[in-house]
Amino acid sequence: MSTRMHPCSCDTFVALPPSTEGQRIIFGKNSDRPCDEVQEVVYFPARDYGAGEKVECTYIEIEQALQTYAVVLSRPAWLWGAEMGANEHQVCIGNEAVWGRESADDDEALLGMDLVRLGLERADTAVKAVDVIAELLEKYGQGGNCMEDQCGFTYHNSFLISDRNEAWVLETAGKYWAAEKVEEGYRNISNQYSITTKIDKEHPGMREYAESQGWWDGKSEFNFTGVYSYVTTSRLEAAGSRYCEGKRLLEKNSGRINTETMMDILRDKESGINMEGMFLSTGSMVSVVPQDPSLPGIHYFTGTPDPERSVFKPFIFVDDIKQLKPTCSPCYGEDDPVKKKPRFQTKPDRKHPLFLKHEVVAAIIDSTRERGQKIMQNMRELEKTKMEKMETYLTAGVEDPTVVVNLFTDTVDEEMKVYSKS
Repeated sequence: MSTRMHPCSCDTFVALPPSTEGQRIIFGKNSDRPCDEVQEVVYFPARDYGAGEKVECTYIEIEQALQTYAVVLSRPAWLWGAEMGANEHQVCIGNEAVWGRESADDDEALLGMDLVRLGLERADTAVKAVDVIAELLEKYGQGGNCMEDQCGFTYHNSFLISDRNEAWVLETAGKYWAAEKVEEGYRNISNQYSITTKIDKEHPGMREYAESQGWWDGKSEFNFTGVYSYVTTSRLEAAGSRYCEGKRLLEKNSGRINTETMMDILRDKESGINMEGMFLSTGSMVSVVPQDPSLPGIHYFTGTPDPERSVFKPFIFVDDIKQLKPTCSPCYGEDDPVKKKPRFQTKPDRKHPLFLKHEVVAAIIDSTRERGQKIMQNMRELEKTKMEKMETYLTAGVEDPTVVVNLFTDTVDEEMKVYSKS
């Protein structure tokens, strides 16, 4: 019998014109995970594959696509997929754990995090990502332990997906799903179903299945959340309050949401969006994507816990990017305890170079007020300088791609120098 864990974690946001400044899509996510888990930021270039090739995801092997797009991912270091990320076509995806009337499956299949990466690797628009994830769900299912531990921690997934023009919310219950298109304004998701009667795409058997289970009478207006959610649980109430707080913060800034606004929302501790405790915000992402296709998207990642005490570092898709080694965790290959059955017998050290430095500095910030404040000030100054430079790219484009090919890694180096001077 598996032990059930139901943390209240994760929030994902998107803002579109007219709620944003400068005709941009702003995407943001805090990845809230077990407090001892390391999140790495990694890059994979576009690739072509032969017919019949396979790809090994976290637990299962599936058919590989003939072509994959370049992706940058923020992911728990023990698994194949990702909590959040972007691709070269400026598609951004983040996922959330959700629970409902349909029980989550212990059987090893695709994790929601695998689906995030597969969606990014295989789709050049948000709506195509919805279709990719839906097809993979139908073919392979979702399930398996979502934590690097022997306890059974399983959940269904909801996804927030955006591109240069629109966003989609995709919410799943086993293989069944509903999707809602967002063309303007703002939208957020948390650890609960949120699609109600506005359903723009859906699994063809989703309503029939709900009716067969006695969850819907087949006559009244179909409300996905109303039908597939639990009636009430304390977990949903806690997630609900965080969801409402996130919505309130977006509403409060509507019309002027920019990069800094989204970072501030992710840093907000009072709302619970920036989580502390056994589950905490182990990694954060903010993407700024102009609607003008001639301009680059800027994707900021922390690669370290607690966005309040982290630097958002920019990444731009250009040719010849190398692996982001300072935020890349050690690789254990076939010797990794995740690969061996029974799984999770031991837990290796997955701390990457930036995580190790940040861990020391976080302890200084906690224990030494004056010194801690100075470090924080220097971190924010570095971040602000980078954001100002990124504004020139967001408005005028990147004239020389070689200047930004090492942008993320160079910023990590500057961050580490800030720490070394501390």
